[in-house]
Amino acid sequence: MQPALPQCLDDTTVPELSAMERHRIAGVLAEVELLGVDISGGEPLLLRDLTTLASTIRDGGRSVVSVTTNGWHLARRAPELARCLDAIRISLDGPDPARHDAIRGAGSFARATDGIRAAVAEGIPVQIQTVLMHRTAETLQDLVDLAHGIGANGFTALQMLPIGASAALSTEMLTDEQARRVFAALRVPPGLRVRLRTRDAAGNFTVIRADGRVWRNTISALSIGGLHPLRGATDLILTSRDGTA
Repeated sequence: MQPALPQCLDDTTVPELSAMERHRIAGVLAEVELLGVDISGGEPLLLRDLTTLASTIRDGGRSVVSVTTNGWHLARRAPELARCLDAIRISLDGPDPARHDAIRGAGSFARATDGIRAAVAEGIPVQIQTVLMHRTAETLQDLVDLAHGIGANGFTALQMLPIGASAALSTEMLTDEQARRVFAALRVPPGLRVRLRTRDAAGNFTVIRADGRVWRNTISALSIGGLHPLRGATDLILTSRDGTA
């Protein structure tokens, strides 16, 4: 069993929707003019109906669909995912088993990298991503080099958001300016797209929780704004500047 992530944004105490409700929400997303939908978790590859959910959203023709995963089950599911995803994101917390597994659990690095190779072999565009904190800043170059060497298309560093479990990690937070300096010092291999998502850029992200309720990051991405049930497309519309309604 993998340990709970200290930097996780999710509230693991909320109950999960039934399969029927998941498919209802996928249908809502298929009808909305969205640029992209990312299915994350928790761990979305544990959902038996993941490919059906992704296909429903993608077949609406309005949105690209990706999945964010820890990669544990990716090697097994890559062939079916290739038919319904535009991209897949694999979360790594270190560039080797010692550092990644210290956070994710024994065997996690090997399972993730095996999954990345399987996804690349299936032709799925792969992006490796990591949460940028003081403890991971020093490994960023090694992660970039790993992404390039393993065949990923891109690498993203995500500024830690003090939401969910990560709210207890305030001493690990870099300022956006510190993050930009760390990122600017990277040596980027040819052909690899790299991106830094600052907290400033994460403001007003809309998230649908496992229980079907919608929440939004406030403008500063330091807290959660609105939280209400997703009943239809209008519940996804931002009507206030701070994202609370």
